[in-house]
Amino acid sequence: MPVLKSDNLPIRSTQDVVIIRQTARKWAAELGFGAVDQTKIMTAASELARNTLVYGGGGTARLEALTEGRRNGLRLTFEDQGPGIPDIDLALKDGYTTGGGLGLGLSGSKRLMSEFHLVSRVGEGTRITVTKWK
Repeated sequence: MPVLKSDNLPIRSTQDVVIIRQTARKWAAELGFGAVDQTKIMTAASELARNTLVYGGGGTARLEALTEGRRNGLRLTFEDQGPGIPDIDLALKDGYTTGGGLGLGLSGSKRLMSEFHLVSRVGEGTRITVTKWK
């Protein structure tokens, strides 16, 4: 699947989370996503970037504008070298949190996007890739 453009952004501070959220929204608009889908993408980007910062100790976000046949997509990959997620099934349950939040970051992001892939190894880190198709 051809990548129209891509960019790697650091996640080291709350300001980086804001930049990632804004960049994801801008790219979604450029790809022709409507306001509702832009909001879904922006929300997932914000939640996953924040999780990368808070639980993974920081990392990177990769944004990729995609084309596949007649459809466009936006793929976001968040990666850290943090402690990893020991129980992925539990972490994906609504309401589960280890940090005092609402526990909707991972499960909510999964619902907002077309595709959701999570790979995590305890002691090595986590990679979450989400894609929204138009």
